[in-house]
Amino acid sequence: MPQFKPYDYNQDAMVVINFEEQIQPGTFEFTLHHLIDQHIDLSVFYEKFNNDEGGRKAYDPAILLKIILFAYSKGITSSREIQWQCEHNIIFKALSCDSVPHFTRIAQFVSAYPDAIESVFEQVLLVCDQQGLLGHELLAIDGCKMPSDAAKTHSGTHNELAQKSAKLRKQIQHYIKEHQRLDARKPNEKARKQRAEQAAVTLYKQYKRINDFLKTTAPRMGQGKKPKEVKSNITDNESAKMLTSKGTIQGYNGIATVDKKHQIVVDAQAFGEGAEHHTLKPVLNCVDKRFKRLGINASVFNGNVVVTADTGFSNEANNAFLKAHKVNAYIPDNQFRQRDPKFKDQKTKYGKRHQDTAKGQKAVIPASEFHFDPKKKTCVCPAGKSMWLHHEGSHEPGRIKYSFEGRLTDCRRCPIKHDCMRNPSSADTREGHGRQVSFTLAAQRNATDWMKRRVDSPHGKLIYSHRMSVVEPVFGNIGTNKRLNRFTLRGKNKVQGQWRLYCLVHNIEKIAHYGQALH
Repeated sequence: MPQFKPYDYNQDAMVVINFEEQIQPGTFEFTLHHLIDQHIDLSVFYEKFNNDEGGRKAYDPAILLKIILFAYSKGITSSREIQWQCEHNIIFKALSCDSVPHFTRIAQFVSAYPDAIESVFEQVLLVCDQQGLLGHELLAIDGCKMPSDAAKTHSGTHNELAQKSAKLRKQIQHYIKEHQRLDARKPNEKARKQRAEQAAVTLYKQYKRINDFLKTTAPRMGQGKKPKEVKSNITDNESAKMLTSKGTIQGYNGIATVDKKHQIVVDAQAFGEGAEHHTLKPVLNCVDKRFKRLGINASVFNGNVVVTADTGFSNEANNAFLKAHKVNAYIPDNQFRQRDPKFKDQKTKYGKRHQDTAKGQKAVIPASEFHFDPKKKTCVCPAGKSMWLHHEGSHEPGRIKYSFEGRLTDCRRCPIKHDCMRNPSSADTREGHGRQVSFTLAAQRNATDWMKRRVDSPHGKLIYSHRMSVVEPVFGNIGTNKRLNRFTLRGKNKVQGQWRLYCLVHNIEKIAHYGQALH
């Protein structure tokens, strides 16, 4: 039987180490350490400190920034966990020089310096440009929707919140009466009495919170020429309800603008609206101003830099903006694939687009199977029956929408109504409706038609094919490798600061992998 030296992992040891030697070249922590110490000006953090002549000494922002960015690179967002790592993890000890900031200081640093974080983001971006990591050829823009620290159950219009307040008031009155009724009972009813009292107190807190919000906050309005009221949130009113592939969330949309050459994030912003099309102008304006200020590029609006984004950023206003500023952009509309001959057999191969979904909607005959005559403004259904035009109007600037509906007498006796209608039984009632379809046409040449010609051209298709490979890996790295699946802060500025910190981690990794060694 061979003999081995005994060992025991569950033991403490006094080890003499040099912190600088623990930060090995070629690692993320080495790049982070030398980048912050020798290339980043952190004086923007100093103005909030007021202990020049007295008071307790503060932790250096360089120390806090290093341990937070390193923690984010490992998928650690909890400030308590970061404090624990500083106490036990040798790399955290090396980066912090064996200091252990309290978790409240770490959390406060993340949320209190959004403007300073932007300054650090720009300085790192300038280092990326100096090391040749920016290609200045193509920028891809996309958004990543994530939940925030707010519950969607606390959302609603002012009218809906007022109704909820009235319901809570009735519930409170019920528990108060229940408490009074039990007050004269025997002592064995004491437990029920306490429960009724506690329920009334809890409901009153919710009631007061909603009422205070309604008294101090105006209704939140959406975007557009005729903005309508959208749902407010009493916890974080700058966040919004958003529809994602995983359902509806209450959160923010993190928009990233990524350079093609090495997938460097050149701009990172958070928006508390689900729709993406209104974010294009502020993002491009921000990138243009930053590039001019840092001397990276004379202007994004000169046609030399290609800008791509997905269909969520496409509308007439954005296309008109791009055309007027001569931006070399390729942003397709949602009919882009249908016009491409390469996808003409897609329905045959993969099935019709109107397939059953997780929401239980059945597959129906699509509108493309209906014969629409734009000159005569008529529509004939697949069964050969004429439909009546029940609406004609402007869908968006320069576009007209025609809506048709099948006659009830035709739809009731139609042999294919079960394939044509999602709810065929509705045609059997007097208040029901026949099959409805709509068609949108361009009333005149507009900016959307200009963009369609660009993206439909062979050159446009070639350029747009690069979009996904540029921006999606960034979201994959941040979401999967760094495990960012929700924002842990409230308020647009704080969430935007956290989003930029994660994009900073991504950019520093690129410097570590593809840049020159920092010393």
